[in-house]
Amino acid sequence: MADSDLREMLQKKYSGYLSNLRKEFLKKRKKGKLPKDARLILLDWWNTHCRWPYPTEEEKAKLAEKTGLEQKQINNWFINQRKRHWKPSEDMRFTLMEGVSDGSSRTMLCFGSSTTGT
Repeated sequence: MADSDLREMLQKKYSGYLSNLRKEFLKKRKKGKLPKDARLILLDWWNTHCRWPYPTEEEKAKLAEKTGLEQKQINNWFINQRKRHWKPSEDMRFTLMEGVSDGSSRTMLCFGSSTTGT
């Protein structure tokens, strides 16, 4: 039996199985990068908020609407971006504390020794 005959016989016998494997493999392939337009929108937000790159839930919802991404993708992008590219400066010691003294829900951001209310 020649190699070409053997190959043809095996292809006939297993073609359905190989086709199913190929389809299954293609389904499980990694989806890859986010669309370029979405990345540019996220990077624009990142660059304007680079000192404190933690978007609020409202900002995340707006970014999801603008980019067409799911909120989970937005969350993951920010987690990865902060981990890979953000180093808070040592002199910028953030302390996030609730305004408990007056019972308000106002949040206070402390930068080193100065404090600003938000």
